[in-house]
Amino acid sequence: MATDKTRVLATEILSGVGGEGNISRLENCMTRVRIQVHDEQLLDLPTLKNLEGVKGYVKQGQQHQLIVGPGAAGRVVDAMRERLSSADPLAKARLEHNKAQAKVKYAAPMSGALRQLANVFIPLIPAFIASGLITGIINLLKRPDIAGSLALDYPNLLGLLGIFGGAVFAIMNILVGVNAARVFGGSQAMGGVMAGILSSPQLAQIHLFGEALQPGRGGVIAVLLVVALMCWIEKRLRQWLPESVELILNPLFTTLITATLAIVILQPLGGVISDAIAHGVNLAIDRGGLWVGALLAGSFLPLVLSGLHQGLVPIHVELIQSHGSNPLLPILAMAGVGQVGAAIAVLLKTRNPRLKKVIKSALPVGILGIGEPLIFGVTLPLGRPFIAACLGGAVGGALICYWKVATVITFGISGLPLALTIISGKVGLYLTGALITLVAGFIFTWIMGFNDPEE
Repeated sequence: MATDKTRVLATEILSGVGGEGNISRLENCMTRVRIQVHDEQLLDLPTLKNLEGVKGYVKQGQQHQLIVGPGAAGRVVDAMRERLSSADPLAKARLEHNKAQAKVKYAAPMSGALRQLANVFIPLIPAFIASGLITGIINLLKRPDIAGSLALDYPNLLGLLGIFGGAVFAIMNILVGVNAARVFGGSQAMGGVMAGILSSPQLAQIHLFGEALQPGRGGVIAVLLVVALMCWIEKRLRQWLPESVELILNPLFTTLITATLAIVILQPLGGVISDAIAHGVNLAIDRGGLWVGALLAGSFLPLVLSGLHQGLVPIHVELIQSHGSNPLLPILAMAGVGQVGAAIAVLLKTRNPRLKKVIKSALPVGILGIGEPLIFGVTLPLGRPFIAACLGGAVGGALICYWKVATVITFGISGLPLALTIISGKVGLYLTGALITLVAGFIFTWIMGFNDPEE
């Protein structure tokens, strides 16, 4: 529900873009209000950039993006849509129509596929966060120097916490199957069933082509392949079968056809792809050392700008399923830490009160691993600090990779909170790497400098 402060900001943004009638497209992401207008001449960008609550501004194509912070973006857009609906009952329908057209017109290559892939896993983020933090708490409670003999005195407590923290991984494939079916336009229950078939322990009792089947082989990669096929078959059968029997025969034929192809072809194929991904990433990190870590962390912020980082999500999940730990996420997290160091350097050097205010409001969430306000509000508009942040992240990524630091979660947490989920014995190295990264980002920015914007 929108607060008075949110409504005021929504009203001021509407005024700054030329009123309700000048908006052709309105949406939000985690941290940004995204607006497209009919007439650019009606925009008052100086006013928009200086609104209380706006931490930064960036234009991508024909889209004006106002950085307002995590959580706030959705509330502000909801408040703006309320104003639009009250002013013009048809405005919401027009916005949705224009939004769909714009997505088709301005879609980048592979952006649709990557977004679909991300939409399968994004709803799982809260569960991953909870699981990771609970696992971190368990690790702390097991340490005698922190919790004493708590692990020995209360074994049931740690046992229950272990169940709480591991539940998401026990049903991971089912959750992915349900979400994949929703994204691909099929029956969500059937998506869960397909994933359940692939994960069934009874598969181990069945021999095919002289070999026992492997429950869960291929992990989420196999689930994605199978559910995508299931949705395609389900849609085709819906077109071909008579309406009188479609409700009964469609689920039957879909299950039999998809499950058969899954066991014979797609699950083995998913297993090959899964093994190649997991072994390939681990081999690159093990053999590449400093250089691979530097490359991964140093290039991550540009990947975020392009949206290509969404393609890494299944890799994170696969690493956890295959090896029980994820060495990739701590390396990539250094990119955000380097940006925090760059932002602190800008804060100390700039004389612009507005920029100082933006940095102070964006630093706390940056430390927590949410980097968009700092990217679009500070480092990217200034240019050289963005490059310095990438270089600082590369330094930290190299160290984290060399030290073989890994986490027990897939994704969803970054920055300082990620330390709670680092595997035992590597927490100190992660914090040391983060500190060095922050200092490196600071030093690179201080040396490279930037053009201090005038008020």
